[in-house]
Amino acid sequence: MTTQQPPPPAESSAQPLESDAVDPFASADLEPEAIAEVGPGVKDELPAQPGDERLLMRVVACTKRFGGLVAVRDMDLRIPEGAIVSLIGPNGAGKTTFFNIVAGLTDPTAGVVEFRGRRMIARPLRTWIEPILWVLPALLAVAVGLALGAPASGELGLAITTLVALGLLIVMLLLAIVRPDWYQRRLVRLGIFRSARPNDMVVAGIGRTFQNIRLFQNMTAIENVLVGMHAKLHSNMLDSLLSTPRQRREEERAAARATELLALVGLPGREHVVARNLPYGDQRRLELARALAGDPVLLLLDEPTAGMNPRETAEMTALISRLRTELGLTVLLIEHDMRVVMGISDRITVIDHGEWLAEGTPEQVRTDPRVIEAYLGSPAA
Repeated sequence: MTTQQPPPPAESSAQPLESDAVDPFASADLEPEAIAEVGPGVKDELPAQPGDERLLMRVVACTKRFGGLVAVRDMDLRIPEGAIVSLIGPNGAGKTTFFNIVAGLTDPTAGVVEFRGRRMIARPLRTWIEPILWVLPALLAVAVGLALGAPASGELGLAITTLVALGLLIVMLLLAIVRPDWYQRRLVRLGIFRSARPNDMVVAGIGRTFQNIRLFQNMTAIENVLVGMHAKLHSNMLDSLLSTPRQRREEERAAARATELLALVGLPGREHVVARNLPYGDQRRLELARALAGDPVLLLLDEPTAGMNPRETAEMTALISRLRTELGLTVLLIEHDMRVVMGISDRITVIDHGEWLAEGTPEQVRTDPRVIEAYLGSPAA
């Protein structure tokens, strides 16, 4: 996919929080034979094209089935760095389902999502090995206890062996639930692959808004933005209980950053307004600020101007363009307002009934007969 060059990012006063968050998928490049086992569509990856070295995200042969319903079928998409790419199609075309897949909310039935050159989402691989790892330490503890003569030591020896085995089993099950970064890296080294979860995608650099506003209605604007920073903060429960200097410093930085983001999206001075008391257009802006709180490089916007009046729509369109310019963001946009799509998009991909229909510049898509037929229907015979 080729695209016009965006203007160079300008200096922005909004600085991201310092973060040393480790991306557990940074080393998730599987061996060729492992890749071949991931599932249908992976072997048929798109051939390299000029400009692929600048790709931020690549989706290959993505399919999602819900029982007998195919919501997305063999969908391919390339998103270059710094571009605004729009995904359009009639109602029910599968756009939001596709968004949910690339955001980690829904696993695909087949296909691969690569982000920043790393395989993030695909069908699970060798996951049957993981439950064995959960019980292996406990079994080893029992074996060691037997080898050391625990039964000969009487009830005390058996009790100690049992407690150690149960303790190891509980620890392993907790690790499987929490899934810290080092645990996931160990799984990758063993050839075990699970698709990234939504929080993994946030850490990797993806922010997302929703078609229907999903704010915490009883929390203030700044509290909603602070929630979006959760994956980037490092204070633990002990820091919070003891109110350590590290926790206080991080809280102050987060509050300052949240205030900057609210001003950036056009909500200065509204930090302490409860979300449900904001006008509809401002709630849309607040959701955008929360998505920016994770310091994304790719922003997924699902109908950001839905329900807005013409003035609000124009302001949101200008804001999206400004975010690309000032923060150097890449944007993947779903939108039904064709004036918005044609006005800010570098490339447009059209899907219909879950399948790729057309792709090109706004002018190419505007005059494509297949797109016109999908929206308006074919002429009567």
